[in-house]
Amino acid sequence: MEQHFNIVLLGAPGSGKGTQARLISEKYNLDHISTGELFRQEIASQSSIGRHVKEIIEKGNLCPDDLTLDMLVAHIDNYTNNNGFIFDGVPRTIDQAKMMDGIGYHKTISITIVIDIQVDKKEIINRITKRSQLEGRSDDVIHILKQRISNYFELTRPLENYYARQNKIRTVNGMQNVETVFNAICNILDTIQ
Repeated sequence: MEQHFNIVLLGAPGSGKGTQARLISEKYNLDHISTGELFRQEIASQSSIGRHVKEIIEKGNLCPDDLTLDMLVAHIDNYTNNNGFIFDGVPRTIDQAKMMDGIGYHKTISITIVIDIQVDKKEIINRITKRSQLEGRSDDVIHILKQRISNYFELTRPLENYYARQNKIRTVNGMQNVETVFNAICNILDTIQ
């Protein structure tokens, strides 16, 4: 896969990854890829993959790594002339990160920088409760939410150490307002790009 300026946004559900990804995408002319959105599109299409994904997501579980990366690669392959991507929702596990690095997977998806948006658990629940009321997302139901938060801290949070060993991770305080968080992210990106 071509070398691009690729950003991974890490953060618990409700940390503001989607909001920040949209802002970063506009400013730096990068394509925002949300695996959650890709999964929701598959579910809406009622394809066999979509039905399988729906069953997994409705339990608050993570989709299999191969399925997630196959969908991601298929989406990336549709973009031939771009500056890079913002990955929101992938990788979610150490195994996915290794696969993106080309270990045990047929393609390498290079990562330039990882931005970790940190928000405490209480604030996560407050934000998602508000989002659920506004957007009505099926994965924002309280029992699914608790499972998603548990998955994040158990499976995704260890990525901090994985990317720290590669000197690719930078942390941002996500407890601030949207503009302040965005400015902090831009300060990081402007020193790299």
